[in-house]
Amino acid sequence: MRLLLLNANTTAPMTARMVEAAARRAGPGIAIDGATGRFGAAYISTRAASAIAAHAALDLLASEVGRDNPKAYAAVALACFGDPGLLALKELSPIPVIGMAEASLTLAAQLGGRIGIVTGGARWVPMLREFAGLIGLAERIAAVRATALTGAEIAADPDAAAAQLEALARACVVEDGAEVVIFGGAGLVGMAQTLQTRLDVPLLCSLDCLVAAAISAARLGAAKAAHGSFAPPPPTPSTGLAPELAALLAAGPAAAAR
Repeated sequence: MRLLLLNANTTAPMTARMVEAAARRAGPGIAIDGATGRFGAAYISTRAASAIAAHAALDLLASEVGRDNPKAYAAVALACFGDPGLLALKELSPIPVIGMAEASLTLAAQLGGRIGIVTGGARWVPMLREFAGLIGLAERIAAVRATALTGAEIAADPDAAAAQLEALARACVVEDGAEVVIFGGAGLVGMAQTLQTRLDVPLLCSLDCLVAAAISAARLGAAKAAHGSFAPPPPTPSTGLAPELAALLAAGPAAAAR
């Protein structure tokens, strides 16, 4: 089985770090390739950057999966917490697309009644609440708490960030009533395992949730929807897009026949 880990920001070292961590989580028999956004923000931390990242994610889907990719990916793992472009990717992709925030929130909802989220970047607080509403889990969110550090800064020195992240997670539990806490974002990979012994609720690493969900979706082998809101769109003319994305849009439903 081969999975595509799609990073819609432009920080290639972060992609490499996630691919390495994801491969450890996936185990033998599963290959994971990484793809990094070809344009956009180095780190997604605003609505504007997220909107651009959605385009970058579609661009990567077209170039890396497309219609005739010989690598024959079984699923796409959108490795950006906040899942820019997730629903459009699901609509256009011929294979399952799983989002990092989608997978984390879904698993968290199975493990606890009230969910806390710890992430990097204050602007993500309302954005993640909005996303939870988009997938029907708004009422399950106890709190979204963010450090002033960006995910990139946390990844650069996780030991220095650990105390601050622990304090935020503890506040989610003690003050907000969270029964499970997600450490969300590429920069926080590994922090859930590091801090689990210090808190008495499940701590989830968003990348681990993503990998597990993508593998499960691939193994189910479900067919691409031919009807409904995630059915392939009709042939769509375009201007100024990358050739691969323009071709995928122009192909319409035929692109999903694999």
